[in-house]
Amino acid sequence: MTKLPNLSGHELARALRRLGYEEDHRTGSHIILRQAASPHRRLTVPDHKEIAKGTLRAVIRQAGLTVEELLGLLE
Repeated sequence: MTKLPNLSGHELARALRRLGYEEDHRTGSHIILRQAASPHRRLTVPDHKEIAKGTLRAVIRQAGLTVEELLGLLE
């Protein structure tokens, strides 16, 4: 299993934008992303300095990614 990186919410949102997600709106300290191809697919990313490992793994799973694919988007 590949080790999860330490990411901020801003870094994770930027990586997801490379997959076609767009910022829909912000609610408090969270960024709501919407996939352009499917208006009903949304992800909520906490806009924190460091995202908790369990939260990061959940967002990766909801986006249909693997950790390796996420690492490729970060480069």
